[in-house]
Amino acid sequence: MRSLKIHTLEKGWYDKDEVLLHAAFQLLIDFIEQEKPDKILDWNVDELHRKAWKEIKSLYNWWKKERPARESPLDDNRLKHPPLKLEKIPGSDLCKMVEPDKKKYASYYRALGEHWKLEQKWEEEDQCNLHRLIDIRKFLWT
Repeated sequence: MRSLKIHTLEKGWYDKDEVLLHAAFQLLIDFIEQEKPDKILDWNVDELHRKAWKEIKSLYNWWKKERPARESPLDDNRLKHPPLKLEKIPGSDLCKMVEPDKKKYASYYRALGEHWKLEQKWEEEDQCNLHRLIDIRKFLWT
């Protein structure tokens, strides 16, 4: 039995939807980089194979180059992040988070709002590209 090493996920726990995405694209990466289908197969045999090869290369490029290049406004090193402050809840051993001054950290909260919008866009892009990969899965053989 062959195991799948997912290089784009660090050790730790992930929700299964994230594992599924990374596992599927790891299979594509392994196909391209280990099986070398461009050296073995004639992708010009017909229009169907030409289109599939074009899609395979496009998805490979997206996963390897475009997706990792995503930048969030929260990545800006000049952005001042609010400190995490906790205060004890009277009469218990528990603590609660103290809400930061939103005016003082206005640029952070604007960046956070932009980040959430980007995350939604990226989630849709991931989903679309996962569907594209599933659509050409029958071509992932050598």
